[in-house]
Amino acid sequence: MNIMLFHSTYGLRPAVHAAAERLRAAGHEVWTPDLFEGRVFDDVEEGRAFQEELGKDEILKRAILAAAPYSERGLVYAGFALGAATAQTLALGDAKARGLLLLHGTSDIAENAAVDELPVQLHVAEPDPFESDDWLSAWYLRMGRAGADVEVYRYAGAGHLYTDPDLDDYDAEATEATWRTALGFLETL
Repeated sequence: MNIMLFHSTYGLRPAVHAAAERLRAAGHEVWTPDLFEGRVFDDVEEGRAFQEELGKDEILKRAILAAAPYSERGLVYAGFALGAATAQTLALGDAKARGLLLLHGTSDIAENAAVDELPVQLHVAEPDPFESDDWLSAWYLRMGRAGADVEVYRYAGAGHLYTDPDLDDYDAEATEATWRTALGFLETL
């Protein structure tokens, strides 16, 4: 499978590279574009400030330019938090998308979004300060109306970005469960 993996608000950190290596070890081809052009943050507020400075449109433009050379192959879009939101936007706009793997985040869905049974898997903490239960319920319903085939996995007690071992949110058990399930999902695409 060809996977475009987008980083979080923290930037292209070692955890993103480790995730890409895990996916490659399972036989996938993976690209990890650096939407922040080398900027990496240890503090979420600094990352958010930089993200806001760049602006949503610029981040999306960079993501589209990174994915464009490979989209004809039929990409699985994937990402962490901000990267998940970015991946979702691209997948819903790419008729050749093979799947969508969301880690720690979702995004708004355009009213006219339509896909043909796009396989989608979401992994998120429970509770998650950025993905409330009400939001996730509404998101799930909107994705279904758009035509996506959605699976949601929640991890009780895990922190928001629980797959990054360099952050306080890290949860080893939830991380391993996420990757076991995600790798199984990718095998079905």
